[in-house]
Amino acid sequence: MLKNVLLERDIYASEEHKMMRQMIQDFIQNEMIDETEEWEKNGMVSRAIWERAGELGLLCIDVPEKYGGSGLDFSFSALLIEEMNKEGITGPGFSLHSDIVAPYLLKYGTEDQKQKYLPQMATGKIITSIGMTEPNCGSDLKALRTTAADKGDHYVVNGQKTFITNGYMCDMSIVAVKTNSGTKKEGVSLLIIEAELEGFTKGVPFKKIGLKAQDTCELFFDNVKVPKENLLGEEGMGFKIMMTELARERLSVALAAIGGAEGAIEKTIAYTSTRKAFKKTIAEFQNTQFKLAECTTQLQLNQAFIDRCIRLVDNHKLTAENASIAKYAATEMHGKVVDECLQLFGGYGYMWDYPIARMHADNRVARIYAGTNEIMKVLIARGLFK
Repeated sequence: MLKNVLLERDIYASEEHKMMRQMIQDFIQNEMIDETEEWEKNGMVSRAIWERAGELGLLCIDVPEKYGGSGLDFSFSALLIEEMNKEGITGPGFSLHSDIVAPYLLKYGTEDQKQKYLPQMATGKIITSIGMTEPNCGSDLKALRTTAADKGDHYVVNGQKTFITNGYMCDMSIVAVKTNSGTKKEGVSLLIIEAELEGFTKGVPFKKIGLKAQDTCELFFDNVKVPKENLLGEEGMGFKIMMTELARERLSVALAAIGGAEGAIEKTIAYTSTRKAFKKTIAEFQNTQFKLAECTTQLQLNQAFIDRCIRLVDNHKLTAENASIAKYAATEMHGKVVDECLQLFGGYGYMWDYPIARMHADNRVARIYAGTNEIMKVLIARGLFK
């Protein structure tokens, strides 16, 4: 609907992208939208939708084919993120699984680790999460308290993680732990911890303001024995790995914001074009036209920078600063756009049955997770004074 205003985005202009977009849209309309209410009631999506996404090749899109992925570039993953958020489909944590966990394994995993997990991840047979945040450390990952004691051929893990996307459904989690605690070698390491291990338990999914269909919970580790071969990368290198990979995670959040803002504008145009007040449609009022013009302008400007960042990912050149700019700018824009659009719906915008209400509730957390927007400004500023 916005094609007459927005410049065509070269990043998605190929025939392959157009075919992928149509498949994603059909998947959303035919197999996801009608399930939203049930997912919200359950606090999580079904395993069936994960396996269906795997069948369609929508998981681990840019993982090489030899590991079960589609072997495409990151722009196809970006397209999926945008299209899902354009329709307000925020329940399935596909992006965290495919665009955060999979790259960790692909870049830092051993060949055995890649062969063991990536093909199953690509089919949706196993669901993954990443355990970084703890109750007392928030964005300060250096302050984590979960420990892994070296016991020779295995580690013993004790601690707790919170706000874990896909946490309740996950079969495996990449968990940040403190190794060599209390010694000169103390550092952060990453362990692959399977949910079936004794002592690994999950809390009840949180009741959140938004993202009600996306399972988010706490993870608990009580003397969990983790084999040494489950160490991801080198011991003590976990913090460096996380800082490197957070750039892609933050871009994924920005992409969700781009899709969500575009969807909000489209839905608002459709609503205001039919809803009448004072004998004319709401769209005929200059205030409506100006508000939507402002929203569309901000969306277009953010899209241009995001497209640049997508190309940087494919060239392995996305910096922490650029990712922080993308995440900060896009999520702030998204929040303002959805707020303006909800206002144009009037009282109906506050009703949960209207997608704009869900969008309003869902988008707020984007300024918090993957590093708060305050932290994004710190990182941007740090880059200015290097």
